[in-house]
Amino acid sequence: MENRIDIQKVEPKAYQAMFTLETYLQHAELSKTHLELIKIRASQINGCAFCINMHTTDALQQGESTQRIFLLNAWRETELFTQEERTILAMTEEITLIHEHGLSTQTYQQAEKLFTPNYIAQIIMAISTINAWNRIAISTSRPVK
Repeated sequence: MENRIDIQKVEPKAYQAMFTLETYLQHAELSKTHLELIKIRASQINGCAFCINMHTTDALQQGESTQRIFLLNAWRETELFTQEERTILAMTEEITLIHEHGLSTQTYQQAEKLFTPNYIAQIIMAISTINAWNRIAISTSRPVK
């Protein structure tokens, strides 16, 4: 793999700003399961091997099942995910693939039925943050360790 710039070393303040968002998410109301599902699914869509590896490992350490992780990219085809999780996964896909049509009215209205406005905001922030991390890791060829 090509050796590229280490943003954390050359622009530590920018990297710290990203970590500030991450710290916010770690202490937000968003459940750890919801947060890791968001991170894994967005990373799958974006093809970020570094982030997929990191967040599947984190999810397993938090007690997530291997079966659910293996089936995450086919979540619509299984009943292993709750309605809340299915809505979060739909939001993750629609926001990650925002160039296609963005967050649909149908998905947003389903989220409003299930979550508080604060929880919806935290979901959107989590999706936005992992998408930024994916772009940083892919652009800098961050190796999987």
